[in-house]
Amino acid sequence: MANSLKLPPGPVGSVGQRSVIWVRKNLFNSWLNSILTLLAIAFVLWIVPPIIEWAFVNSTFTPTIEACRAVSGACWGFVNANLRLILFGVYPFDQQWRPLLAMIVLGGIIVASLAGVKYPRMQKLIIPMWVIGIPVIAILMWGGVLGLTYVQNSAWGGLPLTLILSTIGIVFAFPLGLLLALGRQSNMPAIKTLSVVYIEVIRGVPLITVLFMASVMFPLFLPDGVSIDKLLRAQIGIILFTAAYLAEVFRGGLQAVPRGQFEAGDSLGLSYWQSMRLIILPQALRLVIPPTVNSFISMFKDTTLVVIIGLFDLLGAVKLALRSDPAWTRYYVEGYVFAAAIFFLICYSMGRYSAYLEKELRKGERR
Repeated sequence: MANSLKLPPGPVGSVGQRSVIWVRKNLFNSWLNSILTLLAIAFVLWIVPPIIEWAFVNSTFTPTIEACRAVSGACWGFVNANLRLILFGVYPFDQQWRPLLAMIVLGGIIVASLAGVKYPRMQKLIIPMWVIGIPVIAILMWGGVLGLTYVQNSAWGGLPLTLILSTIGIVFAFPLGLLLALGRQSNMPAIKTLSVVYIEVIRGVPLITVLFMASVMFPLFLPDGVSIDKLLRAQIGIILFTAAYLAEVFRGGLQAVPRGQFEAGDSLGLSYWQSMRLIILPQALRLVIPPTVNSFISMFKDTTLVVIIGLFDLLGAVKLALRSDPAWTRYYVEGYVFAAAIFFLICYSMGRYSAYLEKELRKGERR
């Protein structure tokens, strides 16, 4: 097909030629695609200039109500004036360096763990990093030791709370979901029945119900004098909810592995767990990378529901900032756009890493 196209002058295989071929092949390869492409271009030209004008040209970053009233565009001054409240919630103002440092530690551990795919030598350090890193983050957030002021987790909020809930949720929901998937595939009736009941019950109710039950109903079943704070209850609820969905994702991966792979493990004299660890699970988990990451992204966004039990995550902190001063209420769009941008950057990064991981794990496959 490329030979029938009239190419512009230039070296064979140049970037310009490849770009023209790609555009003609993908955007103008039929009359219908050509019309849709032109309509899409017209829509972009119609919608993008006003957005740029509102967001940048006629906007202001000055953190005063007067400056915002003087412009016709976005009032980023609201975000500027309430940035620390949005990012850290009601965490004590003079101690906000601690959640900032905790986010840096958490981000460093995550990046180092993800880099283990490219650099195998780092894989041995992943578990020690998490074993050391989680207590360090807990000390930074709670305090009470090493001269740090104690801060109750009811004062945690903003981006650190969102990252902690989602990261800890992923770390613990992943192995629990894997065990549930194996339990549902088990030949032992009791284990299979318990796994099926758990998965179907949890998947049959929304997360908001699970959080409500964890916050309101669960304490009623505890002995007198025993209590669990609402942050831990919310974290457990998120873990249990996410694990049920991951279990079905992993079960799909297990079913996609050819039966001959199971028989190969048996023929080698491997035990059930050895066969799973060395043969089955590496193949199954590789097959379900996209839906697994999709579950992680959904769970990350669902952490915003913790506001119903009195925890102010990133989105809840934006609402709190809007209520802190009635004069800022009219600029709610800018606050939500700022929060949406943070959510988008994190979710987009997770999606791009998913694509990279798939590509890396398929390098040894035959084409």
